[in-house]
Amino acid sequence: MTSIRSSQQLGSALRAARKQLGLTQPQLALAAGVGARFIVDLEAGKPTLRLENVLRVIDVLGGEVQLNGLPSAASDNQQVNDVRGT
Repeated sequence: MTSIRSSQQLGSALRAARKQLGLTQPQLALAAGVGARFIVDLEAGKPTLRLENVLRVIDVLGGEVQLNGLPSAASDNQQVNDVRGT
């Protein structure tokens, strides 16, 4: 698993994955349903890209996003109920 802490790190990791799969930027863009410019910006670490599209690219490359160190959804619901007294 790769730990990502910046948009630049994400871009580098996705570029490496794309190259390992033997895909060009236009091929990846087509497969993910985004423009080639989006892939260029993503790999360059542009921090203002649309999350939905970033997730599509990650999915096409065979990756997934996991959040570690955060409360789970189940415990979030329990905390809300505890605060409300239910």
